[in-house]
Amino acid sequence: MASADIALFALDGSHSFGEKVAAVLDLPLSAHEERAFEDGEHKSRPLVNVRGRDVFVVHSLYSDTVQSANDKLCRLLFFLGALKDASAARVTAVVPYLCYARKDRRTKPRDPVTTRYIAALFEAVGTDRVVTLDVHNLAAFQNAFRCVTEHLEAKMLFAGHFAEQCRGEELVVVSPDVGGIKRAELFRESLAGVMGAPIGAAFMEKRRTGGVVSGEAVVGDVTGKVAIVIDDLISTGTTLSRAAKACKALGARRVYAAATHGLFIGRAGAVLAESGFEKIVVTNAVPPFRLEPDLVGRHLTVIDVVPLIAKAIARIHTGGSIVDLLTEG
Repeated sequence: MASADIALFALDGSHSFGEKVAAVLDLPLSAHEERAFEDGEHKSRPLVNVRGRDVFVVHSLYSDTVQSANDKLCRLLFFLGALKDASAARVTAVVPYLCYARKDRRTKPRDPVTTRYIAALFEAVGTDRVVTLDVHNLAAFQNAFRCVTEHLEAKMLFAGHFAEQCRGEELVVVSPDVGGIKRAELFRESLAGVMGAPIGAAFMEKRRTGGVVSGEAVVGDVTGKVAIVIDDLISTGTTLSRAAKACKALGARRVYAAATHGLFIGRAGAVLAESGFEKIVVTNAVPPFRLEPDLVGRHLTVIDVVPLIAKAIARIHTGGSIVDLLTEG
C-alpha cells in the first residue's frame, strides 16, 4: 500500500500489535512522541506531516500492568485531537478493545450510560471514524456514536477454527445467558455455513443479584454433543464456568469456550481451568498477560485478529466493503 496519502500510528500501549498490523499492510508505522511529566500529565504528538492524509491510530483500551484503561483512553483522545489540529484529512481510531462498552444502559437509578459519554469524547476531539471489534452490545455502540463506526467481528475466525477442530462431530452452540443469544445465533449460522452441516443451539438462564450470579437451567439439547460456549469477553470467568459445568452435567461430550476478548480478571484462570473446558479460544485483541504461561499453554488457544484489522484499514482507506470482509471464510 502506498504511504504517501495514508499514515498509520500505534501508541506505545499497543505498539507491538500495531507493528504486526503495519507488517500486513506493508506500511511503516509513523513516528510519534509520547512524553510523561512529573505530575502525571502527558502529551502525545505525531512526528511526521499528516496534513491532508488519511490517518489511522491503533490503540486497544484495556488496562495492563503499565497503563490503566483511563490512561490509554486519555492518551488516545489527546493524540487524535493533535492529528486533527495538524490538518489530517481524516482520522480513524482503530480500537480492537473498547473500554466501558459494557456500561451501555442504566441498571440502577441515576446510573451513568458510560458508552455514550465515551462516544461524545471521541467526537469532541474530531474523530471521523471509530473501528472496534466485537463490542458487548452492538446496538448500544452504534446508537451512541454520531461519527462513522465500523464493527468488526471474529465469528468467521472462530468458525474456521472449530470447523477444523471438530470436523464430523455433532455440535451445539451455547449462549451463556439470554442477552447473548443473538451473538450465539450469528456464530452458529457462520459455523454451519463453514462446516456445511446443521448446528444445534442452546442457552443458559442467568440471574445477577447484588453481584451474585445464579441460574443453572440449559434450554436446548447438549447431550452427546460437542458444546461451544460463545461470548464477547471473559472477565472473571464465572459466567462461562457455570455454562461449562451445566453442559457437562447434561452429558455434553466436550465443552469449548470462545470469546473475542480474554481479560482474565482475578482468579479467572483458575476458575476456567476447574470448569472442564477442553480449550478456551480467544483472540489477541487483548493478550493473555494476566494468566500464568503454563496455564496459557495447556488451556488457551489464541487466534490472530491482526489480518482482519489490517484488511479493514485497507478497505476503509480504499473505499472497499467491510460487509464483504466480515463474511469471508
